[in-house]
Amino acid sequence: MTPIRIGNASGFYGDRFSAVREMLTGGPLDVLTGDYLAELTMLILGRDRMKDPNRGYAKTFLRQMEENLALAKEKDVKVVANAGGLNPAGLADALRELAAKLGVDVAVAHVEGDDLLQRAEELGFGKTLTANAYLGAWGIAECLTAGADIVVTGRVTDASVIVGPAAAHFGWARDDYDSLAGAVVAGHVIECGAQATGGNYAFFTEHEIGVPGFPIAEISADGSSVITKHPGTGGVVNAGTVTAQLLYEITGARYAGPDVTARFDTLTLTEDGPDRVRISGVTGEPPPPTLKVCLNGLGGFRNETTFVLTGLDIEAKATLVKEQLEGALKARPPSEIRWTLARTDHADAETEQQASALLHVAVKDADPEVAGRAFSGAAIELALASYPGFHVTAPPAAASPYGVYRAAFVDARKVPHVAVLPDGSRRDIAQATETQVLSDVDEYGLPAPYPQARVRRAPLGKVIGARSGDKGGSANVGVWARSDEAWRWLAHRLTVTEFKLLLPETAELEVRRHLLPNLRALNFVVEGILGEGVASQARFDPQAKALGEWLRSREIDIPEALL
Repeated sequence: MTPIRIGNASGFYGDRFSAVREMLTGGPLDVLTGDYLAELTMLILGRDRMKDPNRGYAKTFLRQMEENLALAKEKDVKVVANAGGLNPAGLADALRELAAKLGVDVAVAHVEGDDLLQRAEELGFGKTLTANAYLGAWGIAECLTAGADIVVTGRVTDASVIVGPAAAHFGWARDDYDSLAGAVVAGHVIECGAQATGGNYAFFTEHEIGVPGFPIAEISADGSSVITKHPGTGGVVNAGTVTAQLLYEITGARYAGPDVTARFDTLTLTEDGPDRVRISGVTGEPPPPTLKVCLNGLGGFRNETTFVLTGLDIEAKATLVKEQLEGALKARPPSEIRWTLARTDHADAETEQQASALLHVAVKDADPEVAGRAFSGAAIELALASYPGFHVTAPPAAASPYGVYRAAFVDARKVPHVAVLPDGSRRDIAQATETQVLSDVDEYGLPAPYPQARVRRAPLGKVIGARSGDKGGSANVGVWARSDEAWRWLAHRLTVTEFKLLLPETAELEVRRHLLPNLRALNFVVEGILGEGVASQARFDPQAKALGEWLRSREIDIPEALL
């Protein structure tokens, strides 16, 4: 059978608005998908729903469809997106109203069942703002088989919006695990949009990135795929950009989902021409018996102030203002006060900005008044009574609410999965009957060590690429080598101990290392570095997006032949 050509036009809620039109006009497609949901997005939509129960979906998608619905129909491109968020039925109704207003005859369907909020207490989750299980692809496939032109869902796995169309197109069975796993891998590559086409790429200086086009997966009946993009669009697709995205937000070699567990240690990448990378050989296994559940709650209120410290005596200035502010808050201190001094200053600087360091203080408390003006007002009151050159980067402000993310797991049989077809009929989608408890793969043997050689001190990024991201309160850092020789060195040199030395913020945390020899890659999972998730703003880089680039900037002894 002819491969199905699936393009993705959104990697997050707020991605490039014009991408939908760019994908529809840039070349042929069978299906256009969009990923709008992340852990933080679910919190944002949960707060929207608190204000208005008719909200809770990604309004941007509706505006994109207003501009492009007729175009998609004209080009016979199906649209599948998880933009339904917490209210897929509401979005489906809004799409029908929009289609009627535009005079475009489209069949709209949706998938629901993921929202477990009303059963949160019963399922042992406790009080929470959102509770959504990650559903799989079969509800989407059912809707498309029934003739839907547009399918919107709630919380499905990111790859499911790609797997569902492929499964419907090829008529895969529930136990076609290798084909399903191949589609999951293709979906994982393209679901983050331009990250597969040169965006956020470690070796970006080697290519003309410009404004990257969005990615396309040409998926074949056996689950193998070619990752590409429309001709003439910016960016690049090569083995490096695909490897980087494969390592994004994973743990070990087994990548579990509700329909299949894909073995990332079995896939092979091969260049297939300009801006074309073939993925083949993916092995699939039965999924685990449980579904992951994304839980978001309101954790309290937070506020922050940044003091600018200029010139001499930076440490003494920081000590003075810390003592003064904490003294001013002594009567009712916030439950959490966190100070960070960024030594961005340079000696004998030619500009005032280059002579300045930044002292950041963040507070959290259950009481919005304590974390609000009581805190920010106290900071500003020090203006004429503290260190010389006192100023801050922003005026005093009220506190803002912050979220707390938790992951839970629930027996898949307790979660409904319902396809609501274009005619309004409802089809219950059975959860997987064959399951396999998730476990780590057997440890791989290391390659032969790189021979003893003359070394030179240099940044690690001179020889390795990296991509990092958030997984709830944890983070992953995937690193890869670009030659067999560099892989032999990397696999032995970058141990967990060395990783912690290079990134001291991780020294007291649990760090696990996973080998993916087929990608010449290591994946490090850092437990707890992000606290209670991105919405809690636990660190300077709350989604760990730049953790890999920090690692690449660290200097280490590297064999000169590799440099």
